[in-house]
Amino acid sequence: MDQSNLKFTKTHEWVSVDGEVATVGITDFAVNQLTDLVFIELPEVGSTCEAGKVFGEVESVKAVSDLYSPVSGEIAEVNAALVDDQAPLSDDPFGAGWITKVKMSNLSELDPFMNADAYQKFCESEAH
Repeated sequence: MDQSNLKFTKTHEWVSVDGEVATVGITDFAVNQLTDLVFIELPEVGSTCEAGKVFGEVESVKAVSDLYSPVSGEIAEVNAALVDDQAPLSDDPFGAGWITKVKMSNLSELDPFMNADAYQKFCESEAH
């Protein structure tokens, strides 16, 4: 996936928008910070999520990290394959490692997110 078209959050989620549907995942920076992933908890299809609120979690051998929904809306689809195999989160976080698709209720929630260049600078500042 072309990262230049993605939006990024300070909690290291990425968003790809197609009409009213936002595909959400976690960035390679987040995956590298977590290291070896062992578990993911996904939201239920049909449930609602609220921007900035926890909608799942990912667990590594060293930590459990909350997943924050970048947008509000209805969970339209989840990447259920990740429950049995978290490797795509590490191997292809911007493609096969997508986590959920949300039918957004408020497109303006995307406005404050960073583009790829701004996110890269943000990660560099966090790494120090």
